[in-house]
Amino acid sequence: MTTSFPPVEEQLRIITRGIEKIVPQEELRKKLQHSRDTGTPLRIKYGIDPTGIDVHLGHTVPLRKMRQFQDLGHQAVIIIGNYTALVGDPSGRDEARSKRLTAEEVERNAKDYLAQVGKVVDMSRAEVHRNGDWFSTMSFADVLSLCARVTVAQLLTREDFAKRYRDEKAIFLHECLYPVMQAWDSVKIRSDVELGGTEQLYSFMLARDLQAQENLNQQIAVMSPILVGLDGVRRMGKSLGNYIGISEPAYEMMKKFMQLPDGVMRMYFELLTEFPMEQVDTLLAGHLKEAKVTLAKSVIGQYHSAADADAAAARWQAEIGGEALPTDIPEVVLASSLLVDGRISAVKLLTSLQLCSSNGEARRLIDGGGAKLGEDKTPITSHDQQIAAESGLLVWAGKKKYCRVVLN
Repeated sequence: MTTSFPPVEEQLRIITRGIEKIVPQEELRKKLQHSRDTGTPLRIKYGIDPTGIDVHLGHTVPLRKMRQFQDLGHQAVIIIGNYTALVGDPSGRDEARSKRLTAEEVERNAKDYLAQVGKVVDMSRAEVHRNGDWFSTMSFADVLSLCARVTVAQLLTREDFAKRYRDEKAIFLHECLYPVMQAWDSVKIRSDVELGGTEQLYSFMLARDLQAQENLNQQIAVMSPILVGLDGVRRMGKSLGNYIGISEPAYEMMKKFMQLPDGVMRMYFELLTEFPMEQVDTLLAGHLKEAKVTLAKSVIGQYHSAADADAAAARWQAEIGGEALPTDIPEVVLASSLLVDGRISAVKLLTSLQLCSSNGEARRLIDGGGAKLGEDKTPITSHDQQIAAESGLLVWAGKKKYCRVVLN
């Protein structure tokens, strides 16, 4: 059965949006043209090591690209790395992983992961393979035969391994097998295109070598940029606390979106939405707060519903962006022993309530007019201002951090 595909130029326009690098770039057009001429879908590979279960927006960048390939008529092939997960991906790491997951943990994570991936990829039209299906059947002689195809010199061209070698840090033998295993996955499923980040380039190219040795068509690497997190600097990640999870409640996602630095909004629009970039540039040339709400609603609507996104935006505007009081104000205990005649200095109040992490931060907040008291948000005007601390007192540290005092 053959498939009808859009014109190659239209496919390229969609595929290349938000892509950082395609290797080898000149082959992509040829593959797409051959696919269209023969009515044969390209096999689009994306590998997932289920070492965790929280899918965040950074993970969705290649997943969204896979969905675009699907909508163009191509075949999505998801590899669940239940065997590579037992090794742990060394890409971008300057030391070995301290903990390896058990097979039971990996399989449990895989089921949760696939449920979340289904919010992006049409799983009814996707192939799902576990690489343990082939690695578990290999004898030790088979493993030796596969390893004989790769030199140590090749492995040391990887930036992460090269850096650890220079720094005289351990490189364990099982880690060296990881890129070989990942590349062999491409052979087993006859991958035409592999999706991922630029840190995976070595494994992608090794897959081409192994495919050529097996007289197969060689895959093309289509690599996305790394989505930065809420800090606007480092890659989005749960361990860094700068992520937006796609399974989070809509309002929690909205609050996080509104914390984004203005400078990363164009990247988020390009990688996470379908807005034409001309429209994005017009939005960013206008009111940035309104542009950020538009961005948030578009992304939240993908993982919840348009109604949920609208409700989250309205609630954010009422509770944080506007003047109404939040409905979920936390209560924080303040020790009565810190008071002198029922009062406490402004700086000590802010740090004791953990609204500020240091005296310096509290002073800067006060100097900037962000420290306020009560439902009417009366500004605190000096560092040593003595505050009458009573239970129920509402204390603000900017718009997003606040609490009510509970004296013990």
